[in-house]
Amino acid sequence: MDKAATSSIALAETDLKPGLFTLLREDIDCVFQRDPAARSRLEVITTYPGVHAILMQRIAHRLWRAGLRYLARLLSWLARLVTNIDIHPGATIGRRFFIDHGAGVVIGETAEIGNDCTLYHGVTLGGTTWNKGKRHPTLGDGVVVGAGAKVLGAITLGDRVRVGANSVVVKDVAANRTVVGIPGRVVLRSNEGQPTALGIDLDHHLIPDPVGKAIACLMERIEVLEGRLRSMGEPVDGQCSVCDADDLCGTTYKKMKKA
Repeated sequence: MDKAATSSIALAETDLKPGLFTLLREDIDCVFQRDPAARSRLEVITTYPGVHAILMQRIAHRLWRAGLRYLARLLSWLARLVTNIDIHPGATIGRRFFIDHGAGVVIGETAEIGNDCTLYHGVTLGGTTWNKGKRHPTLGDGVVVGAGAKVLGAITLGDRVRVGANSVVVKDVAANRTVVGIPGRVVLRSNEGQPTALGIDLDHHLIPDPVGKAIACLMERIEVLEGRLRSMGEPVDGQCSVCDADDLCGTTYKKMKKA
């Protein structure tokens, strides 16, 4: 093997396993791409608890892998005390990870997080069993988890999955999906979202309303059936016993149909 090939392999390995300072620099840089409130590096480094938590977790993770488990747990405890973010030192976190606001975020020991992921406050990547082994979620690249959402168990969220705020996800989710509800259900597929130039879709609040669509479908079906009854000469009372004289359900249906 010539020197050029050896050099290329070395560079590839370096890219796969970046150093601690490279990771931290990327963690800081990605804040400016995903938070318009960030103004300067000094502000991010000194006032962003999410950045502080990631910094200490990356150090604690290295201690954990080196077998210094108590020191790793102690550093993790200090990080939680300072930031109100609880990340187990055993968790594996990819590059350019961002925790916005951060309060109340919990990430379990066997959680695995890909590159370019974003979590909002109140998110839990938790387990559903007391058994040892893999018991926490795996997140692919570019995953966005909205505020208060819970992703539970040894499940996998594919690349670029978006989880709506306060959802509870307990099953695997394929790539390029948006999940909402309790339990979480897929409501948006493929490339219907609008990712940024960096391939990250932070508009996790722009989600369909599956319940509203179902109600609109039912009301449209009722309207068709009532029309058939009228054509057959059957009397149909157009006023719902629940609605007032202003025909509330009819008005609501018209608004939903326009939307």
